[in-house]
Amino acid sequence: MKNPIIYIVFILSVLSGCTKDFLDVNTDPNSPTDISVHQLLPSAERGLAAVLGYTNDARGARGISTVLSVYMHQIVVRETPDQYGATGSEFNINGSWKGMYSPQISQGSPDYVGCLQNTEILIQKSEAAGNLRYAGIGKIIKAYALSLMVDIYGDIPFTEANKFAEEGIKYPKFDKGEDIYPALLAMLDEAIADLNNTSAANTLVPSSNDLFYAGSTAKWEKAANTIKLKLYNQIRLTTDVSSEVQALLSSGKLMATTTDGLMFNYGTSISPEDRNPAYSDYPAGQKSNYISPWFYSTLKGYNAIFSGIEDPRIPFYFYQQLEPTEASQNTAEFRDGGFLSIYFGSVGRNRDWSQDQSMTLVGVYPAGGKYDDGGAEKIGATSGTGAAPLRLLTYADRLYIEAELINAGLANGDVEAVFNNAVAESFKLVDYVSSKAATTAPKLVGTAPATSYQEAIEMAFGEATPTKQLEMIMTQKWISSFGFSVDQYTDYRRTGYPILFDPNDPTMAPGGFVQPPINGNFETPGAQPLVPVQRSRDYPLSLPWPTDELLVNPSAPAQKTPSTYNVFWDN
Repeated sequence: MKNPIIYIVFILSVLSGCTKDFLDVNTDPNSPTDISVHQLLPSAERGLAAVLGYTNDARGARGISTVLSVYMHQIVVRETPDQYGATGSEFNINGSWKGMYSPQISQGSPDYVGCLQNTEILIQKSEAAGNLRYAGIGKIIKAYALSLMVDIYGDIPFTEANKFAEEGIKYPKFDKGEDIYPALLAMLDEAIADLNNTSAANTLVPSSNDLFYAGSTAKWEKAANTIKLKLYNQIRLTTDVSSEVQALLSSGKLMATTTDGLMFNYGTSISPEDRNPAYSDYPAGQKSNYISPWFYSTLKGYNAIFSGIEDPRIPFYFYQQLEPTEASQNTAEFRDGGFLSIYFGSVGRNRDWSQDQSMTLVGVYPAGGKYDDGGAEKIGATSGTGAAPLRLLTYADRLYIEAELINAGLANGDVEAVFNNAVAESFKLVDYVSSKAATTAPKLVGTAPATSYQEAIEMAFGEATPTKQLEMIMTQKWISSFGFSVDQYTDYRRTGYPILFDPNDPTMAPGGFVQPPINGNFETPGAQPLVPVQRSRDYPLSLPWPTDELLVNPSAPAQKTPSTYNVFWDN
C-alpha cells in the first residue's frame, strides 16, 4: 500500500464491513490488478469456510464456531465465551464478521479475503460475460452465507453491502432479518436457473477450482434446494411453509448421498497451513479447547437423553491422552478414566491448571486428529493429519430436517424411518471423514457396537412421545454436526433442544455444585471433589454486533442486549 489515502480508505472498508473489491485498493506491484472468476471462486469458498469454522491464526482467519461450540456445550474454554461472556469486542466475533464481509488487515494471503466481497465480484463478472455457472454458484454461496449471518446476528447489512465500488456506499445500513430471508430464497431460485441455463455462453466453467463440488452443477443444485429446505424449516414457526416444503421433498433434487454434502476439504500441508482449524490444538504447545463434560456425558449415556446407551462414536470424536490409571499433569477437575476436562462455568480451584499433556482433545472426527485406539499417546504436531473436511450442510442434516418437519406436521412420511436413516447416515459420515483424514481409523458402520447402538436408539424413538421424539431428533443432529456449530445454535434457539448444561439449574448443579463421575479418578477413589459452577449471564438469543463495525459505521444500530434480542424466526 503506497498511497496513504488509499490505505485509509482500505482500513475504513475493512472496519465498516462490505466495501469495494480489495484488489481495487491494493497497489502492491507484486499483486495482480485484476482477478479472474477462476480465482475468485476458490477465494470466496475458502473465505466462507474460514469464518464459519474454527479460528485459524496461522492464516489470519477467525472462525465463529470457536465461540458457538462453547455456547452449544461441545467445547469448553477458559476465555470469554465461557458463561456466555463473548462481547462485540471478542476477537472471533469481530474477526469472523470482517472476514465474511471484507478483508482483514491481518490477512496476508488472498485465500481469506472477504467471502461476500469476492462473491459479489464473482457474480458481477460472471453475469457480464455470460458465465452463468459461475454466477449461479456465487449466488448460492452468497445466499447461504447471508442466511447464516441473519441466523447469528439478526439484522445485518444486506441491500447496501459491498456497494462502495458501484454506488459509493461506505456505511451500509442494517436490514431486518425478516426482510432478508425472502430475498435469499429468491436468490437461490435465480442461482438454480443460472446453473440450468442452456443458452448461456459459459465460455468459462468451474472445475477443480471449485473446492466444494469440482464444478458439478447437479450437486450445486441439490445444495441450493437443501439450503432452501433448511431455511423454510427455520421459519416454520412464523410462516406457513407446508407447500414449499412438500414441493422440495418431492422434487428429487435434494442431497441424497454422503458426497452430496456441502463440505470444504482441508489438506495436510503445514506451510502454507491447510489443515482443518479445529486441529489447531494438536501442534499447539498451550492447548485451550477442552471437550465439554456435558457433551461427553451425553455420548456416554450418563445424561437423561439416551440414558444407559453408550455411543460407539466416542473414540472417533475424542482422543484421550491418559490411561485410566495414569496420573494427570496436574490435579483434575473432571475425570472419567482417561477422559479429562473442565466444566463450563467452573469457578473451581482446579480449573486453571495446565493440562496440555493430559486433557482430552477432539479426534479424527471432526478435526482430522487421532482415532483413540486406547494407546494414550501424548499429542504432538505430527499426531493425526488435520485433513478432515468442514461439514457445513450434509445429507444427514437434510434427513434430520425432514424428520423435524414430519414431526411438526409440515411434511408427509414415516418419522421413525427418516430418523433412523438420519442416524445411520451420521455413522456413515464418521467413516467418510475418517477416510478423508487419511488416518488408520477402523470402519464404524457395520460393527457390532454401531448396530447395537442404532437398534437401541430406534427402539427408544419408537416408544417416545412426539415431544420426546423432537428432542431426540435435535440431539442426534447436534451429535452428528460436531465441528460446525452455527446450525446447532440456530436449532437450539428455535426448538429448545438439545438440553444444554446450565450451572444455575438446581437439578444439574444442586447448590451451585456439580459432581464428577464417581470412581472416575483413580487418584481420588470414590467421589471426586464437588466443583462450584456459575452462570453470570443469560443465554444469548443472538450474538452482539462487532464493536469495530459499530464504531466505524454511522449507519449501524446501537449495540443490542444479546440475551433479549431474538432473531425473527425465534417465536
